[in-house]
Amino acid sequence: MNTHQNYDTIVIGGGPAGSTVATLVAEQGYSVLLLEREAEPTFKIGESLIPATYWTFKRLGMLEKLRTSHFPQKYSVQFYSRSGKGSTPFYFFQTNPHESAVTWQVLRSEFDQMLLENAEEKGVTVRRGVGVREVLFDGDTATGVLTQNTDGTRETLNATVIVDSTGQRSLIGRQLNLNTIEPNLKMASLFTHYEGGHRDEGIDEGATLILHTEEKDSWFWSIPLPYNRTSIGVVGELGYLLQNRRDADGKLDTQKIFTEELEKCAPLKQRLEGAKQLLPIQTTKDFSYRASRIAGDNWVLVGDAFGFLDPVYSTGLFLALKSGEMAADVIIEAFRKDDFSEAQLGSFGPAFVNGMEAFRKLVYAFYTKEFSFARFLSEYPEHQGGIVDILSGDVFRKDVTHIFPDMAEMCPFPPEMPLG
Repeated sequence: MNTHQNYDTIVIGGGPAGSTVATLVAEQGYSVLLLEREAEPTFKIGESLIPATYWTFKRLGMLEKLRTSHFPQKYSVQFYSRSGKGSTPFYFFQTNPHESAVTWQVLRSEFDQMLLENAEEKGVTVRRGVGVREVLFDGDTATGVLTQNTDGTRETLNATVIVDSTGQRSLIGRQLNLNTIEPNLKMASLFTHYEGGHRDEGIDEGATLILHTEEKDSWFWSIPLPYNRTSIGVVGELGYLLQNRRDADGKLDTQKIFTEELEKCAPLKQRLEGAKQLLPIQTTKDFSYRASRIAGDNWVLVGDAFGFLDPVYSTGLFLALKSGEMAADVIIEAFRKDDFSEAQLGSFGPAFVNGMEAFRKLVYAFYTKEFSFARFLSEYPEHQGGIVDILSGDVFRKDVTHIFPDMAEMCPFPPEMPLG
């Protein structure tokens, strides 16, 4: 086992959150090592950006790279009711005339690699194919990581700040038992990619579609991607979608379940006529959760390592990027002040959680069967802009909470989940 000298910061995980925090800290002249366990870019779900990511991309120097990419441009999101009727698209430029109102639908293997290459250009040392077995602590203070290379050799790497960007496996979250699953959002998802199928024309070609099934027991996403691909996934309560669908032998046929749900979603089934399924059905479950802490002495959680909300509003990439940006700012300040306490490194937590709460309330509204956004906006047309602002991700730049007292009259909201 080898022990290496200190880095200023070690980032575990090369997804969008990890790449963001690593890039911004390295730009300030600090030594940053990013460790990614996958040796090559891999398939990942979570492919839709929302407009507010623009501002993080601007800081990262990524805008021109995205503009010249082949990723489809996204102007809006559109919802389909259980009857199959589509809403008027929610165009982001309705409340935002800035160029940031247009964003992208990304193929994650390519997008994540673009972010990693950008990090390297800004001075980050990136090592792929290196797994982190555990974060090392001296009492409550994080001091380094224990890694395992592809050849089986182990190393101890030391750093002043450890950033956990390991996604839903949340390395520090598991070590310190921090994660709590959202009790009323125990959902599961089945997803794949298709080639071909129908797309709308013009600025609607790159829209995210959210489509309810006939009884609102599940819903589908449809996200257009490069190479004439479309990401298709179905989401429903864990008990409905998976636990009660096993055959007599106890086996779970996810392809059969996916097909059965697609039969209950006529507008999506029509769009996929003649399309070819490219990948076996993949599954994830219990994906709405949050850690009780966002930081400790010399460590920080970013992206999905801290928490994840239901995918209905495509907030995953935005919250990953934003948490990485906010964490980078407090880490840079920590080095300047020589203060790596939980109070300093976690100082972005309350503001970040407030933004998550706005999305969380809208998620609960979506899953309330009796609630209708169309009826809500019919009664409260003055809140149209607030809804679009949240769908755009303007939860950190604007006060969007004014819509919720009226919305609470139509659907129950859960208690807020403050940081411990």
